[in-house]
Amino acid sequence: MIQPDIDPEAVARFRRMLLAWYDSHQRNLPWRQTKDPYAIWVSEIMLQQTRVAVVIDRYHAFLQRFPSLPALALAPEQDVLAVWSGLGYYRRARMLHKAAQFVIEHHNGVLPSTVEQLRLLPGIGAYTAAALASIAFNRPVGLVDGNVERVLCRLQDWPGTGRVSGPTLRRKVEILANQLVHPTRPGDFNQALMELGATLCTPRRPQCLSCPVAVDCSTRGEHKTTPRPPMLSTQVACALAVRSAAQPCPSHLEVLLEQRSTDESVMPGMWQLPVLHDPQVPSAQLRMTVRHAIMQVNYYVRVRTVLEDDVDALTLLQGNRRWVPLAEAGSVALTGLARKILTRAHLVQPSVRKPAAAAQRSHEP
Repeated sequence: MIQPDIDPEAVARFRRMLLAWYDSHQRNLPWRQTKDPYAIWVSEIMLQQTRVAVVIDRYHAFLQRFPSLPALALAPEQDVLAVWSGLGYYRRARMLHKAAQFVIEHHNGVLPSTVEQLRLLPGIGAYTAAALASIAFNRPVGLVDGNVERVLCRLQDWPGTGRVSGPTLRRKVEILANQLVHPTRPGDFNQALMELGATLCTPRRPQCLSCPVAVDCSTRGEHKTTPRPPMLSTQVACALAVRSAAQPCPSHLEVLLEQRSTDESVMPGMWQLPVLHDPQVPSAQLRMTVRHAIMQVNYYVRVRTVLEDDVDALTLLQGNRRWVPLAEAGSVALTGLARKILTRAHLVQPSVRKPAAAAQRSHEP
């Protein structure tokens, strides 16, 4: 167990061993190859609740489309959502966009460097502010995400509480993180703690024999946690309606999309496939089945091909509809489910995935 207030030698040893391990074993991730605060900010927002493997190619695509903070601030929101499509948790993209506009208006386009200033930006909570301050600006401040909380709870033999911490435990972890953070390499130290949790000190079957700080760990193995709540399940059915365009060329195909209301609490303004009245699609009419998870819900989706003349009779009208050329559909702000279905139907091109570790972070929403 580390006791920072009375054992400075143990703290110094912990920092030294952890950073030595990180220097030798850190994953080669693209956002670790830049010092640009804007690029680091984009990566931190993308990594919230999302696997690293999913983020990597979207990170490159996002920076290619919006290479600077002003470019992001000046872009229409629908363009930002379109590039974000497939990452989920679309509120992150909206708040990132609003925060970029805020920085242009109130900070002359320069991202603030302190935790206090960063917390004033739309959508930036305690974790993101600490991550940017330490990683992008070398401020000696600790941070706590799901991986860090698990590592420090095991280190101190504190009972973990799974994905959602109680306020008392969370505060203890935050205090310890700030006591342990390296004074001159805070960004590397914080990333090292997260890396340890993502690769060795995993939720199940931690690799304690390979852990660089096992000598200071009071648990050396799994510790008691409150089980995650079970996933809910629901069934829906979608219509895949495709027609030949009348203009400019009848051979061009269009797909029918429906825009979700801007008042929706989930994915407002995003484009989806029309929903069928009846979720039970006969096998003879079934085009495909898809499982799609959104937050704590597993959606089991049946998809059937629907002719243009039958759309009104078979589907629920829930928003504005538009026939979109297939050549343009991939650049529309599609919901993740719509993009998944259109990709599996070979109507839009899939994103190219690059191999990477499958860790994810658990930050503020």
